[in-house]
This record gives sequence, structure tokens and C-alpha cells, in this order.
Amino acid sequence: MIRPLLIAFLALLLALPGPAAAQENGFASLLADRVEVRGNAAIVAEGNVEIHYQGTRLTAGRLVYDRDTGALTIDGPITLTDGPDRVLLADAAALDADLRNGILQAARLVLDRQLQLAAVEIARVDGRYTQLYKSVASSCEVCAARPVPLWRIRAEKVIHDGETRQLYFEGATFDVAGTPIVYFPRLRLPDPTVRRATGFLVPSIHTSTRTGTALKVPYFITLGDHADLTLAPFLSARTKTLQFRVRRAFARGMLEFDGAVSDDGLGPGRLRGYLFGRGEFDLGRGYDLRFDARLTSDTSYLYDYDFASADRLESRVEITRVARDERIAARLFHYRTLRQSELATSDRVPFVIGEALIERRFFPAAPIGGQGAWHLTADGYRRASEADGFGRDGLFLGAGAEWSREFVLRGGVLARLRTALDADLFLIQQDSAYRAEQAQIVPAIAAEFRWPLVRQDRFGGTELLEPVAQIAWSGPARAVLPNDYSTLTEFDGGNLLSLDRFPGADRSEEGLRGALGLTWSRLAPDGQWSATLGAARVFRAQPAPGFSAASGLDGLHSDWLLAGHLTLGEETALTSRNLLSPALDLTKSETRIAWAGEKLDLGATYTYVIADTAENRPRPTSELIFDTAYRVNRHWTAELEGRYDFQAGRPVSAGLGVVYRNECITVDLGVTQRFTSAGALAPATSASLQVSLAGFGSGGNTRAVRRQCMR
Repeated sequence: MIRPLLIAFLALLLALPGPAAAQENGFASLLADRVEVRGNAAIVAEGNVEIHYQGTRLTAGRLVYDRDTGALTIDGPITLTDGPDRVLLADAAALDADLRNGILQAARLVLDRQLQLAAVEIARVDGRYTQLYKSVASSCEVCAARPVPLWRIRAEKVIHDGETRQLYFEGATFDVAGTPIVYFPRLRLPDPTVRRATGFLVPSIHTSTRTGTALKVPYFITLGDHADLTLAPFLSARTKTLQFRVRRAFARGMLEFDGAVSDDGLGPGRLRGYLFGRGEFDLGRGYDLRFDARLTSDTSYLYDYDFASADRLESRVEITRVARDERIAARLFHYRTLRQSELATSDRVPFVIGEALIERRFFPAAPIGGQGAWHLTADGYRRASEADGFGRDGLFLGAGAEWSREFVLRGGVLARLRTALDADLFLIQQDSAYRAEQAQIVPAIAAEFRWPLVRQDRFGGTELLEPVAQIAWSGPARAVLPNDYSTLTEFDGGNLLSLDRFPGADRSEEGLRGALGLTWSRLAPDGQWSATLGAARVFRAQPAPGFSAASGLDGLHSDWLLAGHLTLGEETALTSRNLLSPALDLTKSETRIAWAGEKLDLGATYTYVIADTAENRPRPTSELIFDTAYRVNRHWTAELEGRYDFQAGRPVSAGLGVVYRNECITVDLGVTQRFTSAGALAPATSASLQVSLAGFGSGGNTRAVRRQCMR
């Protein structure tokens, strides 16, 4: 009962005139099991002692306060919590009344619950600096069965600046398993709470049959609060390379550029490089600006250094605005091929493509009702060649409108009526096989029907059976045009009920046609598993020119579209989409299976497409891509990925990775073998090794796995 009175009395005593620091800093609160006042100058607190003072919390076994000197003599075990990320542990301490200055004996400093620094003596200075003498720093767990940590930094003196959140080491030695590796007279490292600070990042070792073995040492430079620069030089017997990254954040956008410059003898010139850039900006009034630039000095540079695996580079800039009833977009693309097989004819392929679109939606009043939309479009492309035919350039201008309305018929049948009208103008240059100016107007109308049937089976699952049907007609396309936009056409569930399945305006579906589809879905009770199966086909009154054989849409009858999806709990997912010819021969297939177990993650994708010269594919494509990860135990993970070409009967690439991770270190070793490439370059093998120490800067291991001490 007397404890609250004692607490109030002690708080009053601590606030009475005494040392200047105590007067300026106000009140402190003290809790203890027993409190004794000795004369007029000393207060002794024992048992579960706890002090709260301006965000600092101290717990101890015993405390003696000398009011004349303002000193605190404290016996442990002592825990001093100074903010959310800094904790001091000690056996004994002598501190001033505001806990900002003093000495702690046999103490430890714990930062962000990751990095631990033990010392014979720790001194606190002005609440900002923490000085440690004869210190050992490590983020590894230490116990009686394993007294020597996996790694540690021993130093004569360490200073932690709580304001800049930096650690300064003097006379530091870095040990691995108790063996000294390297000595640093002076060393500065950020503490675990720092996310951005100028300094070295985690180094890595890279070796390749093309570039040799090199040590990459990235150096991070802060350029204010909103910009930074990373320089990563690496040297080998075959190359001198500087890789860089620049980032800048703005109030309404961002910029980022990645690149490298190399001096080597691997390419057509001594000086080689690449530059990738991207940016996003909010222009106001709903408009967004985005760009993505990809440049390289030669076709093999990215491959030689394993900077990117792309065999074609796409650069773009676009301005878009998307509102509830409006969409505006303007885009400009630039393409460059890196494939050796395409270099000789690259001037015959459009390298610049531009497009613009304005689309608005409206809702007519009764009795018309429904929903309508109109659009204006412009598309153009340019080839580098000036030869007739091979250097064909084009410009397309279009305007169109569409209206649709939905109805509910008897028995729950959902119907939709759609109409559309498109007017197009085509301008063609450098190709005498086509008229330079052509125009056409294409009307279209369609009726669609859906009949969703839902039931609950005797096992408690929910089943959905939904047949769909469409009958459509489009007017003839009068213009005779080259096929530049619609060379690749897909047939899937997304365009089964489309008015026009060609991706570009240079081709249009014509005449009378129909589509039939059937979908069955089941959701088991409690989400134990779910499945979806679907089949569809398109029928025509007359053949549709322009569709390739691989698209599955050529002829009077399309290929059979068969698709399915199966999910078993949260572990297994299977997705498959297939096209079967009228003779039930496989035309196209894509199947993906993924398994996520307690120890094994497995993913595999198989693709098959028949040969089709109209799609520039002289032989079939049959490939398997797989990626797996196996957690051997709490610390070791093995990863394997690869790509195999069944048509060629050989692997394309393979990669093996091994990762070791615990509470204080992450070791990542990866080996990649490329057997072939789209650029017909020589096969290459590369390997990389990266070691990250938890506890310094953003290298904090957020996915750390703690080791267990053996009893």
C-alpha cells in the first residue's frame, strides 16, 4: 500500500533542485520492491528496480541515488533500453541522474536485435555516444556449446554514434571461426537500423569462361535524401569493367539508370557498354508518363557479362490516362535485335512503332440503354531499309464505335447484343505491291448467350456448369493490305467471344461465324481443392484468310480449345491450355505445374507449338522449363533450374544454386551453364559467390534462421 506513496516521493526528490541536468530534464519515475531513504542525500531501491526517464527505461537489481552528486550506482543484472533499436546489458553501472553519461561494467550493446557488441567496459557520453573498450562484435548466436561465433570483429575500441547510427572501430580484426582473416586500423560500418549510408556494399566473386574471374566491390553513395549512386568496379585478366546505378526520387516521379562500361577484347571494339533506364512521373490531371530505355554497344555484350538474357531490346515511352469512362494513351517503341540470325535482315523489320488511342464510354438513355464506346486510333511503323517492299512503312488511322446491352431471359439465360462499326484509313509507302492509300468501313454484329447452372453436390461442394454461345457477322474488309500487325494470333478463352480475333487493324474477321463453349467448375468444401475445365470451338460459313495454322483459327472449323486448372489446397496448382486440330492432333500446348511443400518447391512449364512459316517458325517448338528449390535443413537450400529443347534434343541452359543462411550470415553460390543461345554465340559457364553478414546496414538478414544451442 505504501509503494505508490514511495514512488511519488522519489519522483519528487528526483525533481527537486540538484544537478543542472536533472533540473532541465524534468521528472523521472522509479519503481522498486523496497525503497529506503538514508538521511537527506541518499535513496536506496532494491528488488525489481525500474526507472522511466524521457523515453529511456532502466531495470536493475539494486540502485543507490546520491542527491548531492546526482549519481546513480546500480547493481545488475542491468537492462538499459534507449529507444526501440538500442539495448544495453551490464553487471554494474555508475550513471548520472538523467542516464545519459556514465560507465557500465561487463556490458553488452544490442542494436536492432541483430548486432551484439560485448565489452569489458562501456561508457555513455551525452546519451549519443556509446564507447566500448576491448570489444567483440557479432550477430551470431553464442552459447556454452559454441563459445566461438562463426564470425566476429574484435576491436580495441568501438564508438557507436546514436545520432548518425554509425559504428567506428579502432584496431579491428575480422575473425572467421576464431581464425583472424584481415586487420583494419580504422573501420566504419552502419548499424543495423541504417537503410541508406555511403559506403561499401556486400562484395561478390564472379567467374566466367568469357570474362574470367573478378571480384565485384559495390560502393554506395548517397546524394541527399532522394538520390544515390552505386559504383561496382570489377577487374579480371580479360576485362576492366565499371558497373553503375543512379536513382533519383521526385515528389511526383522517379528515375533509375543502370549501366556498365568495359574495356576488353571480347567484342568488336575495346570500349563496350550498356545503359538501361526507366522512369515514372505523375503529370497531373490523371496523366502518367513512363519510359523504359535499353541500349547496348554490340549484340554480345549483355551475354558476355550475364547482365541480361534478352535477345531483343525494346525501348518505349508512353503517356497514359485512365479514368472511369475514358482511356487515353500514346506510345512510341524502338526495337533492336541481338540475334545473329536476324542481323542481316534487321533493316526489313520495323524498328520504330508508334500508337495513340482515345477511347470513351457512354451510357445511352432508355429505351436504348446498354453501354456504348467510341475510339480514335493512330498506328505507324518504319523500317530502316529504303528498298521497295523490304522497306515498307505504314500509317493507320481509325475511328470506331461499339454498343452492347445485356438481357436476362427465361430460365436464367444471360444474353448480350453487340454492334460495332469501324472506319479505317491506311497509308503505305515504299511497297509498290499495294496501293498507297486505302480505306474501308467494317460493320459487325453479334449475339451472345450464357446459361450458368449452379448446384451443391452431396459432398458439400459447389459446381458451376456454364455453356456459352455466340453468333456473329462482320462485313467484308475491302482494303488489300500487308500483314504487319497480325502475324501472331492466339486462340484462348479470352477472345472466344470477341468480334475480331486479329490483334491488328490490318486484318479483320469477315462473314458469318459462331462460337460454342462449355465450362465446368467445382469448389470443394472449405477450399480443399478446386477445378475448372473448359472446351470451345469456332465455326465459320467461309474460310478466314489471314489466320496461321498455329493460331488454331484457320479453316471453316477452328481447332478445339481445351483448358483446365486444378488447385489442391495451398500446395499444388496445375494449369493447361491446348489446341487440337479437327483430326485431334496437338497444335499448341502450354502446361504449368507448381508444388509448394514444406521442404520442396517445384515448378515446371512445358510448351509445344507446331512449325509455321507464317509465324517465322520453320520447325516445331518443344521445350521444358523447370525450377526447383529443396530445403535440405534449417540452414541449407539447394536450387536447380534449367531449360531443355526436345526438338533439338539438347539442353539450352542449366543453373545450380546453394544457399546457406543462419542468424548472422548468408552465403549464396550459383553456377550457370548456357549450352546455346539465340545469338549463336559460344556456350559459356559462369559462377558467382556472395557472402552477406547480418547486422550492418540494410544487410540485416530479415529471413534469418537461428541456430540452436546444444545443451
